[in-house]
Amino acid sequence: MADASAGPDRQPLVAPDVRAALGSSRPVVGLESTIFSELGLPAPANREALDRVVTAVRAGGAVPALTAVLDGRARIGVEPAAHDRICGAARKVAARDLAPAVALGWAYGATTVSASVTLAASAGVEVFATGGIGGVHRGWATTGDVSADLPALARHPVVTVTAGAKVFLDLAATVEYLETASVPVLGWRCDRFPAFHAPTSDVPLAIRVESAAEVAEVARTHWAMGGGGVVLAVPVPETDGIPLAELEQLVERALADVGVRADITGGAVTPAVLERLGALSGGRTVAANLALAEHNATVAAEVAAALAATR
Repeated sequence: MADASAGPDRQPLVAPDVRAALGSSRPVVGLESTIFSELGLPAPANREALDRVVTAVRAGGAVPALTAVLDGRARIGVEPAAHDRICGAARKVAARDLAPAVALGWAYGATTVSASVTLAASAGVEVFATGGIGGVHRGWATTGDVSADLPALARHPVVTVTAGAKVFLDLAATVEYLETASVPVLGWRCDRFPAFHAPTSDVPLAIRVESAAEVAEVARTHWAMGGGGVVLAVPVPETDGIPLAELEQLVERALADVGVRADITGGAVTPAVLERLGALSGGRTVAANLALAEHNATVAAEVAAALAATR
């Protein structure tokens, strides 16, 4: 626990390369840390994902700003020497947990989408890449189980690049929530909301974009009108994805195997289902997760560059 008499350093620590890039209007891409921790992908896939994502961001001319809480300090940008810690054991940190994690001196808190978007916005990072966002859970009308990711996405002026949401969520209700919260949901060269491991779902999207320049123009206009977040839905590449019908069958088996029903809620649901999906699919969902994370990082770097060019 942090020394209460000394008081925690409450301000997020922005890494020197991230601060320099922001100061010179160069592109920066925020990243979460949960996917790369033991709470996300299994080892060694989690380290492979981190390396591929960071490489993709840099290849696109942007600076990666990995978020986490380390030693009681919120970080926006984590040096490579600490990447082994990022890929290890952690406590999950959502936006609501940021203050306790800092005030109580948590050794390592892996940031979720809601925490990462919150930290990115605090530093002026305009683009954030993740694998998939949280959403409205099945059975939400009874349980009220809605991910904290969604209100955070609505609140902060950040473009979130995502492969949609996991198919075991209520995808239609997730998109409806975002629309109700006035979040533009843009389909990256697609007309339907992606289903994470699957390139598409049966949920239509009202807005399609074809280029990073179009995304930047929508975001700048949205922010000029006082809007918050923008969601850019990017399908997993067809060659790496799993057809929706097959994925839904795997999900039903995974939900049954882990005993998840509408009355089971909380942060333990998603990791348990994802782990079971990996086993049932013979590792195909893990391979898809790696591919979509890397692809999202590539698209995010393009969008960050387009936004930087408009400053």
